[in-house]
Amino acid sequence: MVFLLNSFAVYSTLTLPEQFRPLEPTNNATGNSIIGGSNNSSGTDGKNSPLSNTTRDRNSSPTILQCTLAGAIGGVIGDTSVHSLDTVKTRQQGAFDVPKYKGTFNAYKAIWKEEGFFRGLYSGYSAAMLGSLPSSTAFFFVYEGIKRIAINNMHLNESVSYLGAGFLGDFVSSIFYVPSEVLKTRLQLQGRHNNPHYISGYNYTGLFDAAKTIIRDEGWQTLFYGYKATLFRDLPFSALQFTFYENFRDWAFELTRRRKNHDHLPTGLEMLTGAAAGGLAGTLTTPFDVVKTRMQTQNGSSAGLLLTSNSLFKSLGIIYQKQGLKGSFSGVGPRFVWTSIQSSIMLLLYQTCVQILTSERLSFD
Repeated sequence: MVFLLNSFAVYSTLTLPEQFRPLEPTNNATGNSIIGGSNNSSGTDGKNSPLSNTTRDRNSSPTILQCTLAGAIGGVIGDTSVHSLDTVKTRQQGAFDVPKYKGTFNAYKAIWKEEGFFRGLYSGYSAAMLGSLPSSTAFFFVYEGIKRIAINNMHLNESVSYLGAGFLGDFVSSIFYVPSEVLKTRLQLQGRHNNPHYISGYNYTGLFDAAKTIIRDEGWQTLFYGYKATLFRDLPFSALQFTFYENFRDWAFELTRRRKNHDHLPTGLEMLTGAAAGGLAGTLTTPFDVVKTRMQTQNGSSAGLLLTSNSLFKSLGIIYQKQGLKGSFSGVGPRFVWTSIQSSIMLLLYQTCVQILTSERLSFD
């Protein structure tokens, strides 16, 4: 990773349009990158924060390219760390009526015991990584660019800018992650090949077999099935997550009496703000996640009800009518834990990687 960061530092010095260059210092931190600035000219050392003594005096915020790499690294590692919880959530939503998948702990234990850690809990991991790297890269590039234009050039309200940037960032990144999401959820629902412990209706030997079989038997359009439902889940999730995160960090700086342009938050607070933002956004968007998962995984042998309508809101109504709030929020437990941990790890790594990229040790000037 160190080699990668050093190599990327060369590219981070490229001349960019004004709106994509590092933000200038401001008295109230308006429009800053979510790193909150890396200038330490006041002499404060940012106690208890990672790499607090390696900040550069020349910039208050990282460049777009630095944010992009940091976001890509954070996204991939964050997704990897919580993939098993995502598998549990998928089983609970796609196999709603299976007793052994009731409860997060029971489902986790059953999958691990019957199918194993890698072939069971980490089934679909290769498909997840297929979409994670390019989608994380695209998201952070668009998010940081749009946010800076909205706040610095258009002088829009900060929260409105965060919401808009989150929506647009996820919309662009959806091009990469939606096809991989279909592959991932089917492989997660299936579990191990020739799985004797749960009959999902699928029996792919792996990622490439899944892609080949889906395209051959169902058409390439199937890889984008549930696209609208996925957008209805992920656009508000990303918008809410980063709006919460930006505001939670502002409050954290105020509570600790630190200056956003000069200091860093303690590592514990960085993790807490990220976890709170991700967990809250994940909980609020769970019903959309339920519809998306069932649309992408249902077949003739699916347990429970089939969603025959392409309308997202009709599908929401059907699930609520047949299974109540419990059905609409099935998998909310692992989804809350998954989004909290993933968001916490991803955003902490994002902050840390940006600090490395903007530190003097990586300066080639």
